[in-house]
Amino acid sequence: MSYAENREIVEGLRPADDGDWLIVAGDVGEVFADVVRTLELLADRFAKVIWSPGNHELWTPRDDPEQERGEARYRKLVDACRAIGVVTPEDEYPVWRGDGGPVVVAPLFLLYDYSFRMPGLATKEASLARAYEVGVVCTDEILLHPDPYPSREQWCWQRVAETARRLDAVDPGLRTVLINHWPLVREPTRILRYPEFAQWCGTELTADWHVKYRAAAAVYGHLHIPRTTWYDGVRFEEVSVGYPREWRQRGGAPGVLRRVLD
Repeated sequence: MSYAENREIVEGLRPADDGDWLIVAGDVGEVFADVVRTLELLADRFAKVIWSPGNHELWTPRDDPEQERGEARYRKLVDACRAIGVVTPEDEYPVWRGDGGPVVVAPLFLLYDYSFRMPGLATKEASLARAYEVGVVCTDEILLHPDPYPSREQWCWQRVAETARRLDAVDPGLRTVLINHWPLVREPTRILRYPEFAQWCGTELTADWHVKYRAAAAVYGHLHIPRTTWYDGVRFEEVSVGYPREWRQRGGAPGVLRRVLD
């Protein structure tokens, strides 16, 4: 919410029906209070808001009064969301029983482990070195701290293991909507203008989750390339708004909500 143009978009969002749920796939903002204020505004309008954190919420900017890092920052965001009725990855997955249901709506927080490496490079170190050489380096390397984990990939592996345990326990007779800020599969990153950035975009560990967990749809953001794609017969929705300079190039301000279930 650092951009006035994007704040206007959010302030203009309204449900089409009183029973509509809203999925927020991360990168609401960088400053803690801005994230909570925005989600509270949306929670007042929609019957239910489901939030999956992005990397920007997990940054610890120097000018943010909230200086928690890593896991502590994430847990504080979860507590703030619960206080305003927003569903987080730590809560029981709600079941949508409207049109297209019943479907388990599962917000996830999985991070990335640098396994979307540059072709021909076998290690994280080599792939990161290439990114630094060409000057394509995610700000996460400076502002997204993994505390108390030794590295972001180890935090990712913990999140993947815990989330898989929870998804394994979901009623196998129900389909799911899987929501994660980073795409569950690598394919969407193939069209990135700067392919070096892919290593900050997900993990190979979730490559089959859309099939394994019976996804009716998978929702993500992060890439700032809003579009619909299909993998193994499953619809993937990239729902990011992006920076104003990006959506202006696409022909004007976004503001139409994407319907996930018919």
